[in-house]
Amino acid sequence: MSKPAVALVISEGQREVLERLSVSRTAPLREVQRARALLLAADGVANTLIADRLGLTPVTVRSWRRRFETHGLVKFGKVEAGRGRKATIPQEVIDEIVDLTQHSRPDGQTHWSTRTMADKVGVSKDTVQRVWSARGLKPHLVTTFKLSNDPRFEEKLIDVVGLYHDPPENAIVLCMDEKSSVQALDRTQPSLPMVKGRASTMTHDYKRHGTTTLFAALDVLTGEVIGSCLPRHRHSEFLKFLKVIDTEVPAGLDVHLILDNYATHKHPTVLAWLDKHPRFHLHFTPTSSSWLNLVERWFRELTDKALRRGVFHSVPDLIAAIQDYLNAHNDNPKPLIWTATADDILAKVARGRVALEAVNQN
Repeated sequence: MSKPAVALVISEGQREVLERLSVSRTAPLREVQRARALLLAADGVANTLIADRLGLTPVTVRSWRRRFETHGLVKFGKVEAGRGRKATIPQEVIDEIVDLTQHSRPDGQTHWSTRTMADKVGVSKDTVQRVWSARGLKPHLVTTFKLSNDPRFEEKLIDVVGLYHDPPENAIVLCMDEKSSVQALDRTQPSLPMVKGRASTMTHDYKRHGTTTLFAALDVLTGEVIGSCLPRHRHSEFLKFLKVIDTEVPAGLDVHLILDNYATHKHPTVLAWLDKHPRFHLHFTPTSSSWLNLVERWFRELTDKALRRGVFHSVPDLIAAIQDYLNAHNDNPKPLIWTATADDILAKVARGRVALEAVNQN
C-alpha cells in the first residue's frame, strides 16, 4: 500500500491567489477545481479524498500536484498537450448556466433546480451541479434578512456591541427578552420510541393546552440565565421580572439590561420603578435587530432541545420542562462570545443598503 502524499507546500502569496480563484464565478471551471484541489492538498488531505470531494480522479489530482511543485503558478492556466481529461463542455455553456442561475427563473417557478437547468441548457443535471458547486451557487437555498430603518441604528449598535466587548466594571450585563406565547402542545396519539433502523415518531397534529411567556436574562460574562414564566406579556409582568433580577443580582453591582423596543419596556410604571432603582441601566437594540441580542440564541437552543419535540399535557407541565432546562443550563453555563466589531457590522449593513438600492433602481 502506497504512502499518502505529504502536504503540498505553498507560500502565503500563492495561497491568497488560489483562495481567490477557488471562489471565482468568472474563471474557467477547471481552474476553479484545480485551485480547490491544491488548497486541499496544502491542508494535508489525501489525493483520493480530494478526488472524491471534487468529482475528479486521483490521477488528475496527482498530476496537478506535480505540475504545481515544478512550475508553481506560472503555467497554472495552461493545459499540457495530450494530458488530462479533455473538456467536454464549452465555456460558453458554463457561462450560460451561471448567467441563467443568477439573473432568471424558470417559467412559473421561483428558482432553478439541476433538472430544470439541465433541460434548459441541454446538459446533464450532474454537470449543472458541478458548475454550481465550483462557483458556490445554491439556488435551492434562501436566507432571511431585514435592514433596520431605525434612525438611531448606529448609535444603538455601538452602545450594545461596546457592552459585549468592554463591559463596565462593578456591573453585570444582561441580555433580556421575552419568549411570548410558548404553547403547551400535546400529541393526539402516543409517540413511538426510537429503535434500530427507525427514528422515534410523533403525530403531526396536536392539542393545545394554553400558553406561557418566558422572561429570560442572559449574563454575558458567565452564560447563566435568570428566567421566569409568567402568564402574559404586559408591563406588569415585565416589572415583576425586573424585581426578580433585582433580587438575583448582588446589591453592589450595577445592572445593564440589553433589550428591544417593545412598548412595555418603556411604560410609565416601569420608568417610575427604574427611577427608584438607579443601578438599572437600559440599552435598547435597534428596531428589526433581534440578532443583536444574545439571549435570542439561548431561546433557539431551548426550542431545539426542550420544546420542539416535547409533549405537554398542561401549562404547568410546560413550565416545569422550561425550568428543568434552565436549571440544567445553569449547572454548567457557557458564555456566548460576541466577536463582530461595530465597524464590521456597519460596513456589512452599508453594503446591504447599496445592494438594495441597486435592486430598487432596476
